[in-house]
Amino acid sequence: MTRAATNRRIIVLAALFVTLLAVALGRAFWLQGVNGKAYAAMAVKQHRETVVVPAARGTILDRNGEPLAIGRRTTTVYANPQQVERPREVALAVGRTLRLQPAEVFEQLEDRSRGFVYVARKAEPLAAERLEQLALAGLGFFPEELRTYPQGPVAAQVLGYAGTDNKGLEGLERSLEKSLAGRPGSRTIVKDATGRTLDIVSTRPESHGRNVRVTLDHQIQANAEDVLKQTVQRFGARSASAIVMDPYTGAILAMAVAPGFNANRFPKTRADRRRNRAVTDTYEPGSTFKLVTIGAALEEGIVAPGSSFRLPPTIKVADRMIHEAHPRPTQHMTVRGIVEHSSNVGTITIAQRLGEGRLAHWIDRFGFGKRTGIDFPGESAGFALPPEEWSGSTIGTVPIGHGIAVTPVQMARAYAAIANGGVLVTPHLVDSIAGKRVERARGKRIVSKAVSAQMLSMLRGVVIEGTGTEAAIPGYTVAGKTGTAAKIDPRTGRYSRSRYVASFVGLVPATKPRVVIMVMVDEPAGAIYGGVVAAPAFREMARFNLQHLEVPPDAPRRPAAG
Repeated sequence: MTRAATNRRIIVLAALFVTLLAVALGRAFWLQGVNGKAYAAMAVKQHRETVVVPAARGTILDRNGEPLAIGRRTTTVYANPQQVERPREVALAVGRTLRLQPAEVFEQLEDRSRGFVYVARKAEPLAAERLEQLALAGLGFFPEELRTYPQGPVAAQVLGYAGTDNKGLEGLERSLEKSLAGRPGSRTIVKDATGRTLDIVSTRPESHGRNVRVTLDHQIQANAEDVLKQTVQRFGARSASAIVMDPYTGAILAMAVAPGFNANRFPKTRADRRRNRAVTDTYEPGSTFKLVTIGAALEEGIVAPGSSFRLPPTIKVADRMIHEAHPRPTQHMTVRGIVEHSSNVGTITIAQRLGEGRLAHWIDRFGFGKRTGIDFPGESAGFALPPEEWSGSTIGTVPIGHGIAVTPVQMARAYAAIANGGVLVTPHLVDSIAGKRVERARGKRIVSKAVSAQMLSMLRGVVIEGTGTEAAIPGYTVAGKTGTAAKIDPRTGRYSRSRYVASFVGLVPATKPRVVIMVMVDEPAGAIYGGVVAAPAFREMARFNLQHLEVPPDAPRRPAAG
């Protein structure tokens, strides 16, 4: 090879090296000078990570400070698949430590297109700590709270549920979300190239949610639920509801529904089982509604407790013939007797004297056809027919509790007004938030103290010698009213002859009522009457409540003559 050819090759190689060097320098200038900031930010992002630290949710306590809903400490495990070096080994370690399926974990870790995945949400802290000690690249850990309900089924329909993200989804958990939910914090951490944490460079502390004390008494609530459960089983009923209420303040001491469920298994429970029927569902009240008709007539001065009527066994109103619940001959009956023996004919006779317009006014005055204002989501207003839509027969059905739809809480509220001297109060479940008592509007007087005392006296007679004798409690005076109402058959639009609602609303002690107890049993089988189905349930609840609240007897037994 000649010297000239060799020189040409050297020149070509030199030119090639110069060209490659120029390209490299140009690429370096482009990366550093033009896109330098973008790549620097990417590098920081790969080595820095901001983790949100959830805030602890406030605790829900009963009136005595017993926790009903609390947060339990857990640890959430997450991963950056882009930083996981050996996905299969990590998946096996995670599966073994946290008792997860390694195949499912591996599928998440193998997807390198994602920069964040949850490996285990709200895992047991000790298990997560053992996993963290393995120092596996790409895994991260942060504390998180799991909402739990230590009382299990107690007040489950009232409390509702907070989901995976600790956000209230139903019940009080939902309506109190602003108070219970805190403000999340954050922390920014620096990692090495393998994803291991080197330092925490900044933190923003979380702000915990506020504690809420409710009016429920967990023991009264548990007793009410147990009695309802037994009642539903005994009579093969579809469901049952009960309310225990302080008539003077409107505080709800118990709000029970059967069948119940365990609040810790909320996501696996059917929606109809979770519903708080005492607030959301309506029913035709039957004879318990006669309280409104008689109370209105007394307040209007149309009748007095001793006013007497000659009552046939049936009464025709427009095109309807209305009978008594039990056959009887024509007889004279006072207003007191009409209440004690729950006479349909007598109540309608009094309602006709009162008139449609005045009765409609009193139905509204007692709070029916509109929400009570209870601090619980999803309350139904019930239904009361507007006066302009009354037909000729309405004056024969509504006064005895048919053709009107009410909620259990509305009915308990109406009886509370008679128990406390004539004032309609607002029922409520929330007592205080963060130690500060929730202010309540004053109640509205709807009947006089005199009429209240007259109604109490007549309701005592219902239990002493009327339709509610099964509600009697030795040593205590009891006042109350039974109710039995046929349900509308949705297929025919007519009243069923086999489906009924049995109810009883009672006040105890009747001399100065401490509690109002409302019991409603939906579709009992066999026995259908409120005095047979619901009154015994009232008695069992009342007996427990009187003892639990340490209410002294107001009708002591007299010693037998020796």
